[in-house]
Amino acid sequence: MRKIYLLLFFLLIVALGCSDEVKTEGNTSSPVEEMSKEPHVVKVVDLIQTNDYTYLNVKEGESTFWIAIPKMEIAKGEMLYFSQSMMMKNFKSPTLGRTFESVLFVQDARKSSDPNSMLNAHDNKQEQTKENIDVEPVSPDKTIAKIYANKKELSGKIVKVRGEVVKYNPNIMQRNWIHIQDGSGSKDNYDLAITSQDAVNLGDIIIVEGTLAIDKDFGAGYFFPVILENAKVLKGI
Repeated sequence: MRKIYLLLFFLLIVALGCSDEVKTEGNTSSPVEEMSKEPHVVKVVDLIQTNDYTYLNVKEGESTFWIAIPKMEIAKGEMLYFSQSMMMKNFKSPTLGRTFESVLFVQDARKSSDPNSMLNAHDNKQEQTKENIDVEPVSPDKTIAKIYANKKELSGKIVKVRGEVVKYNPNIMQRNWIHIQDGSGSKDNYDLAITSQDAVNLGDIIIVEGTLAIDKDFGAGYFFPVILENAKVLKGI
């Protein structure tokens, strides 16, 4: 259904014209290459205004790319949030007289995050069910529960911890998102969130090493009281 919805949105853009930008005549772009519903938080690097569109060169993580949104007053350096987009490759803009190698046509761009809509794009429930897991810690003081208990002292420090992967979401906001448990803790201190460039599988027993951060807010509803960032997956048991 979402692909049909996004395609209808694109066809509506064409029907309304968005003036000279997406007309078939004189436009050598390929058809819709990719339709996506995924949360993005980007920073505006550069912009070009047209009568109906605002073209933005944006940065997300280490990636820089072009997006097109309905005309908006926005300045360099501002943050933008969106979750629904369609990619066009080799897109020729008659108004600008230039061809973009690729451009994302964004439906729901906004300057402030809307947690409800962004969370609909990616289920980011922070409370995982506690699993029946018993994993030996790398050291007695490095259980997940003790990391939570000592989070203020550990904030900003490199932490190594072992656990079982209970949730894995790859490629969200240029990161892989991993949740591990080791059997320790209860209520709200038994599940540890991790960001990494390394891939894992559900059920893997892994040792990860990364920088501990507390009260981390990525925007778009991504808030973590404790998280291990830029972690390396070292090995299993």
